[in-house]
Amino acid sequence: MTGLRGNGFRLRRADKADIDFLVHLFSHEDVEPFLALSRARDRQAIAEQIERSSAGPGEAGCFVIEVDEPDGVQRAGAMQFELQHRRSRIAQLGGLALQPAFRGRGLAAEGARLLARHLLFDLGFHRLQLECYGFNERGIRHAERVGFVREGVKRKAYLRHGEWADGVLFGLLREDLEPGDGAANR
Repeated sequence: MTGLRGNGFRLRRADKADIDFLVHLFSHEDVEPFLALSRARDRQAIAEQIERSSAGPGEAGCFVIEVDEPDGVQRAGAMQFELQHRRSRIAQLGGLALQPAFRGRGLAAEGARLLARHLLFDLGFHRLQLECYGFNERGIRHAERVGFVREGVKRKAYLRHGEWADGVLFGLLREDLEPGDGAANR
């Protein structure tokens, strides 16, 4: 796959040339506090994630968001998925990160919708799910704006920043994005 095209941007699978960009992005002071502690952050872990994405496109995906700018194509962010349950065709989404300079353009929402459609309609997943920390209000608003349905809260599930944080659970099904149901226009 060369990439998924959106309006003024594209999602493409990350390659080895993106490692330094991803290390910098995931360690940025405005990004890191909102990522799961288990998220790959160092060069080796990110390289392994990229390798899994390349080796099994239906098993994992590490994508870079690229934006068409007047001075050329710029890397703006990243998003990822992992196969969670093969028989039930469930994918876990995560690692959505956008450089602060690219926020406020709707890239995260449009990119997430594009990736969701690809996973559900092209790769045949039945269900997409994601989880946000309860303190991540921007992440929660993003999930709802994309069309994910809030399914529950894991109370005080994670020790983060020295305090217990809730995990807010979201799900998205193919029928949530099919025309005529209203969800695609949320």
